[in-house]
Amino acid sequence: MSLKRSVINESIEIAHHVIDYFKVKLPDFAYWGPDQWLRAGSEYREVKECMLGWDVTDFGSNDYANIGRVLFTLRNGRKGQAGYPKEYAEKLLIDPEHQRAPAHFHISKREDLICRSGGNILVQLCKADDEGNRSTEQFTIQVDGCTKRLSPNDTIRLKPGMSVCIPPRTIHQFWGEEGTGYRYNGIGYTLSTEISSVCDDWNDNVFLVDYGVRFPDIEEDEARRYYLCHEYPVTGSTVSR
Repeated sequence: MSLKRSVINESIEIAHHVIDYFKVKLPDFAYWGPDQWLRAGSEYREVKECMLGWDVTDFGSNDYANIGRVLFTLRNGRKGQAGYPKEYAEKLLIDPEHQRAPAHFHISKREDLICRSGGNILVQLCKADDEGNRSTEQFTIQVDGCTKRLSPNDTIRLKPGMSVCIPPRTIHQFWGEEGTGYRYNGIGYTLSTEISSVCDDWNDNVFLVDYGVRFPDIEEDEARRYYLCHEYPVTGSTVSR
């Protein structure tokens, strides 16, 4: 099955509402519809080629309410690509209660996950062994610059303002803690940000599930209201992976 366009549209509308509630401002193109993107020329090449903008996915789980993600990439670079020298990325994430990405790690990306506003973020962590499976060894992690020693699959709680640094090859999942956050339509929402080295979502993710697909197929059950970061129209620039 595919992720429905109606779910994507609704999720971005909810994200707009939640972001507005927390008084966070996004760039103008976060509110653009398809017609505005069709008129945009080569001056927006960086937005398209560095995959800035909206990202809604269920990772191929067919269980978007529990295994999914809504985020907005604000800045990013591209390794080895002339004209894109940034060595960092920043993402704004919408964290409803329970919804999470599949357990995964990154081969090269190092990221700080920061709980910004709303409720708490729960983060489950484990090191990956040489085969990419969960290690049985204890490990250390930095929370607000303080070294914490954890056992495999321990969960830490980030209150607003707190952060954790997640090194490469560290398996992680995180989600909004139940009963915390701004309640909207019966669900608690929290905002977090990810500050990291360059993000390469095509090649740097290792999922610990069979269905782990970063950008799933989309069922066009209604008209598109927004373009996602991997589907911009080719107008004045070529988007390449």
